[in-house]
Amino acid sequence: MGEAKRRAQQGLPPREPKRESPKDTSPRIVSWFPLTRNQANQFVKVTTRGAWVGIGVLVVFWIVLRFIGPAAGWWTLADG
Repeated sequence: MGEAKRRAQQGLPPREPKRESPKDTSPRIVSWFPLTRNQANQFVKVTTRGAWVGIGVLVVFWIVLRFIGPAAGWWTLADG
């Protein structure tokens, strides 16, 4: 039994068609390379955010290594 007949027998409304995702209509950077300007901008945003997260993690690591660890007695500094 087909889906449409089953839904009609059960008194269900017809299924709505699937909505298509919006297609990226921005121009390509180079005609032969499948990368659009919107995708390039999104890549720059994501990598910039990732770089700032990495810098933040590095700063936190340095503070723990230089100040918190020796203050808690976990290790001693070689130059201190």
